[in-house]
Amino acid sequence: MSKLVLFDLDNTLLAGDSDYEWGQFLIARGIVDRDLYETKNEQFYQQYKAGTLDIHEFLDFQLRPLALHSRAQLNAWHADFMHDKIKPMMTTAARNLVTQALADADMVAIITATNSFVTAPIAQAFGIPHLIATEPEQINGEFTGKVAGIPSFREGKITRLNDWLAAHNKQLKDFNESWFYSDSLNDLPLLELVSHPVAVDADPTLAAYANKLGWPSISLRN
Repeated sequence: MSKLVLFDLDNTLLAGDSDYEWGQFLIARGIVDRDLYETKNEQFYQQYKAGTLDIHEFLDFQLRPLALHSRAQLNAWHADFMHDKIKPMMTTAARNLVTQALADADMVAIITATNSFVTAPIAQAFGIPHLIATEPEQINGEFTGKVAGIPSFREGKITRLNDWLAAHNKQLKDFNESWFYSDSLNDLPLLELVSHPVAVDADPTLAAYANKLGWPSISLRN
């Protein structure tokens, strides 16, 4: 019996959205202009929740601040971000689910639309060995503000998953069980692909879809 377990990150394993909170962190520190950035950050977040987000427009906005500061400075800010924003969003229930998956499954990964600069330390904090995320372009270790390759978003998650599996000489069909935990309607393409989709604190669209198809629904908010 071989088993693959995939976790969405924002509003699934985390009781909040790391992408959105990174923007709020930059605002609070005075790193970006509050009036401009706060309005756009909220606008994109609402579009994401509604399933209408233009991922490339969003990434142009979201990755730009990474290009304006050194990697060393960004890493220092991220350490504070982890302590102040992320650790409080890592619930006991989420940690327990991850521990169970790591014990039971052959491969475990986070698969997220949020960029790997923001999410790699979070995956590490959960103890999850693999991360499939949107990749910011880098030159000589510094960010350019552009995206590299296909964003890990909607159908792009399937492409990125298949590429990741291929790099490990695997295909999805090689697993007797494939599990994917997500909160979002944006993840319906991948949820429909795996053998065991699970709705986690689901948005209204996904909750209705899961109820109709008899998918299990759980909460990690305790």
